[in-house]
Amino acid sequence: MSARELFVPGRLCLFGEHSDWAGVYRALDASITAGYCLAVGTTQGITARVARNDSQLIVDSRAVDDDLIPLAIPFTADRLGAVAHSENFYAYVAGVALHMREHYRIGNITIQTTRMNLPLRKGLSSSAAICVLAARAFNQLYALELSTRDEMECAYQGEILTGSQCGRLDQVCAYGSVPVSLVFDGEQMHVEPVAPRAPMHLVIVDLQRGKDTKKILHDLNCAFVSKSPIGAQVRDALGTQNKRIVSQAHSALEGGDAQRLGELMCEAQQIFDRQVAPASADELSAPKLHDVLAHPLVRELSWGGKGVGSQGDGCAQLVAHDSEAQQALLRELPPLLDVSCLELNIVALQQVREGVAV
Repeated sequence: MSARELFVPGRLCLFGEHSDWAGVYRALDASITAGYCLAVGTTQGITARVARNDSQLIVDSRAVDDDLIPLAIPFTADRLGAVAHSENFYAYVAGVALHMREHYRIGNITIQTTRMNLPLRKGLSSSAAICVLAARAFNQLYALELSTRDEMECAYQGEILTGSQCGRLDQVCAYGSVPVSLVFDGEQMHVEPVAPRAPMHLVIVDLQRGKDTKKILHDLNCAFVSKSPIGAQVRDALGTQNKRIVSQAHSALEGGDAQRLGELMCEAQQIFDRQVAPASADELSAPKLHDVLAHPLVRELSWGGKGVGSQGDGCAQLVAHDSEAQQALLRELPPLLDVSCLELNIVALQQVREGVAV
């Protein structure tokens, strides 16, 4: 099997952050509301050259960061497990490799990252993107004939082996750039592409701050299963309130109504701040996020916005009025607020029909 190049984008959760893992609790308690999400792949992602090799699992990202020491280890359960449970940069790849080794007839591969323009630890599913890329590499190099959903599952199981408490939303980056609607009902996941009737122009704002996603997930999971007043607020926000918001956002997205989509983002952020953030206050107070959302330029040129991914001071997403407003935000926000910005365009129905892959 010859070498090949793979690209996997990041994932922007438009609405429904945290409701993927919350919906899984329905398997234990049917009174819990299913998790509803809307997501889309980012323009930015990870590109890598992958190939079989005969000796070791090799992962090399020096092309994107000179300081990263390549990983080269025997393809054994103990070595893969040790790396997966470590703080090694390549832990996620090792976790996927361990899962694939235990369930499929495969051997060693080399993953050589050639380009990565996806911000890390910013809520854009950089960890899921590398997990999907690793699962896809094994799938294609060893002709496993796995579906996209199968690749998502392998990526999810591999990330879980690292100790992450992520849900299944992140791995939807496997679907590429098409917006998708997801429902998480216990162990079941339903995915449906969404075809907007008009294009929408978004700006992803990297807040240039840090956040601890594992702590956020740990804190919110603990709150969700507790009998405390905060637990009840979290369950309501990620359940009933989220279902209502996502349903309205789905209609706005399909209808190409950017103004309504932005307004719903503002409402979703208010609910999150009021009912969810107190469960992990140190990480979710997010002062930089709120400074950006309240800035006069953002109020002038966007219909609204909200936090991204697990929330916190990772990234914000804004729905610009139009392409000109989007370009103005991309140009003017960085020097004003000490941030960096990424462009994301959601294509219209006709463009989807003309060949955007599903």
